[in-house]
Amino acid sequence: MRISVEIKDDIFWVGALDWSVRDFHGYSTMKGTTYNAYLVKDDKVTLFDTVKKPFKGDLLHCIYKVVEPSKIDYLVVNHVEPDHSGALPEIMEAIKPEKLFCSPRGKKALLEHYHREDWPYEVVPSGSEISLGKRTVQFLETRMVHWPDSMFSYLKEDRVLISSDAFGQHWATTERFNDEVPGGELMQHAAKYYANILLPYSGLIQKLIAEVQKMDLKIDMICPDHGLIWRENPLQIVAAYDAWTRQISKRKAVIVFDSMWNSTATMAKAICDGLAEEGVAAKMMDLRVDHRSDVMTEVMDARAVIAGSSTLNNNMLPRMADMLTYMKGLRPQNKIAAAFGSFGWSGESVRMITKTLEEMKFKVINPGVSLQYVPAHEGLRQCVELGRDIARAVKAEG
Repeated sequence: MRISVEIKDDIFWVGALDWSVRDFHGYSTMKGTTYNAYLVKDDKVTLFDTVKKPFKGDLLHCIYKVVEPSKIDYLVVNHVEPDHSGALPEIMEAIKPEKLFCSPRGKKALLEHYHREDWPYEVVPSGSEISLGKRTVQFLETRMVHWPDSMFSYLKEDRVLISSDAFGQHWATTERFNDEVPGGELMQHAAKYYANILLPYSGLIQKLIAEVQKMDLKIDMICPDHGLIWRENPLQIVAAYDAWTRQISKRKAVIVFDSMWNSTATMAKAICDGLAEEGVAAKMMDLRVDHRSDVMTEVMDARAVIAGSSTLNNNMLPRMADMLTYMKGLRPQNKIAAAFGSFGWSGESVRMITKTLEEMKFKVINPGVSLQYVPAHEGLRQCVELGRDIARAVKAEG
């Protein structure tokens, strides 16, 4: 899809669709993504953001549908990450703007990425405004959402918030607006995006939401740099972010495991039985088939995480080590936890998993279950009891 879309009078989506990307630095993007850019026609024609370098032709094609690229006066860089600025050198050459607007840290990042001292930088601190003619753009720094340079651009008269990497989703579609796609699927993509990109910055995002609410911005539309534009009830995604920043959990447990010869998988099923018997919902996630980023999406609103692995070479299995390292970096909070696993002759995995869960400051309520070779009735009974213990702790927290 290489067509511009007018999203409001004289405001156009001119981005690119990436149907084929399947990995976004460790996050599975099985339905692709978009790199959104926005063009405003006014006395000063202004482009907000660019796209990933391989898609510069798509961006220019969309711009040509609206205006000759050389007629663009201003370029705003809300975020320097290469999926949004990779095409910047070529676009700067094509349009030769009067000014390149960026945050204070944005200028530093642009210099460190592209080493161009000759670009017409115009630093815009948080709260500053520029006039495009009929329109006013107000800038709001959003440091660490999710890079230090990030900022929002707010078109005051149109009540449009261009929100950089906040409020987005990795989902390639020919539709451009949230009311054109199934709402449940859209929110699932948005939750996955938050869980795997923004979760470590929840405290900062909570403060940002409070700051935006205090500013009392009137918002008709939220335009992120990935995925669908929030046109119908745009504040629903702000409300969702508010809940996600608080890491409000459900009465749910995630059982994530990896298994060599299915002994650990059999133990996982017995733990699931124990949870179900106590009336707590459980989600079984087998790392042989479930991607780490999908696991994290489920972990985000779960009250308990139960991790299991066979022992291999005096350690946990590599996929479990990968999963725990990934989870630790995303810093989920307020979780009940336990470990389990099978072994042949040494049995270190449960101890190692437990140690990592404790390092994440999870509340480990059970020493875990470690069984040799193929579980028999007594071992599976211990697994059921582990599930029940976790379920009782989950219910005790409301």
